[in-house]
Amino acid sequence: MFIGREDELKQLEEFSKRQVAGIIVCSGRRRIGKSTLIEHFGQKKQFFEFYGLAPRDNISNQDQLRHFGQQMANNFHIPAVTYDNWYDALTMLASLTRQSGPTLIFFDEISWMASKDKDFPAILKGIWDTQFKKNMQLILILCGSVSSWIQENILEDTGFMGRISLTLHLKELPLPSANQFWQGIENISSYEKCKVLGVTGGVPRYLEEINPHQTAEQNIKRLCFTAGGVLLEEFNKIFSDLFGKQADDYKEIVRCLLNKHLEIEGIAQQLKVTQSGYFNKKIKVLEACGFIKRDYIWQNGKRKNKLSKYRLSDNYLRFYLKYIEPKKPLIEAGLFHDLHLEELDDWYSLMGLQFENLILSNLRQIQQHLDISPSSIVSAAPYFQNKTQRQEACQIDLLIDTKFTLYVCETKFQKKISSDIINEVLTKIKRLKVSKTLSVRPVLIYEGELSERIARENFFSHIIRFNDLL
Repeated sequence: MFIGREDELKQLEEFSKRQVAGIIVCSGRRRIGKSTLIEHFGQKKQFFEFYGLAPRDNISNQDQLRHFGQQMANNFHIPAVTYDNWYDALTMLASLTRQSGPTLIFFDEISWMASKDKDFPAILKGIWDTQFKKNMQLILILCGSVSSWIQENILEDTGFMGRISLTLHLKELPLPSANQFWQGIENISSYEKCKVLGVTGGVPRYLEEINPHQTAEQNIKRLCFTAGGVLLEEFNKIFSDLFGKQADDYKEIVRCLLNKHLEIEGIAQQLKVTQSGYFNKKIKVLEACGFIKRDYIWQNGKRKNKLSKYRLSDNYLRFYLKYIEPKKPLIEAGLFHDLHLEELDDWYSLMGLQFENLILSNLRQIQQHLDISPSSIVSAAPYFQNKTQRQEACQIDLLIDTKFTLYVCETKFQKKISSDIINEVLTKIKRLKVSKTLSVRPVLIYEGELSERIARENFFSHIIRFNDLL
């Protein structure tokens, strides 16, 4: 079944009503559902799909061309031909679709397809200008998981300037869409769903593996702690497919962010490397892939570019590094069959970080629950301030700055949440430097059971339970 992506489908359908040829770029993290979205959109259309071969040792441009020729044969029911170069291959594709009327051509994992020919983007641009767009009803969709390649070679390339008509960047499914994977099954608690989403995030491919008739414990044990489980091998496969021989370098950067948010200087120091342009590019690649997120600090309505921290924003990656990787040999030996999740080391601390990620990925729902007008929002992000002679250190899970109000949002995942949280948030508020023109409203976003005193004290202006966001 196809779930969610209503906004993206609406944009695609509107685009298809044009009376002129156009190029669409679709990017996003691996397993986020890019191919599924485009295939769903193309179901009732004349649809031709091509995909690049995943990176492997000794793969050549000729291998990619041979594979493209085989796909041409399958799509158009013609004899298979191995093309000598991309100019000939793309020219043939253009000639076969010039008189075909409404047509959708989908290049999936284009960065893999083009990986061994640096001239591929220029060749594609030239054939688009001279041949493809002669079919006024043609849509060409370029898609890939290596978002940095698309950014550098398509979106920021001067050759494609003015030629990209629509850009879609897919993020994790919002919580209401993720919740549909339990549809038809009643009486499943939000606490149980939160545990599953703490592992999968809103990644559709992982959510598809959920058996709604099983408990969170059963699902997570089957996917993560059983030999052959889908999420047991996923980590290495992701990094191998995306980064090839450099996979280990990227893994080490991700490991630095396992338990804390760090400034870029802190990441470099922890890895004992120089903060060079090459290193900075790797950070940007991981961010473009959707694995890490850079949170900027805003003060007095302005973004402080020199004040920012990176966090591991992908729930699966953190769960794998924390619990699966260290025990992988034991898992493969079948020794984790009787695992109880809440007995894992630092389970609630880790789930607190995972819960925070879920909230930060669903700011639209938070905004709606707080009834904040979009036009009034100045910023919405985690906040930190370093200790100095004039100020105490402070870290806030989510700070929403509007024209008239500052919302200090605390996220909490625990079985029982004590009233101590009131003093914790009050201390944070006192450490903030707030303009006298702003009101400050504390907000609690939680999953678990609240102490009765929390409601009795009437300290929080808003209390949002996780179930409300589903």
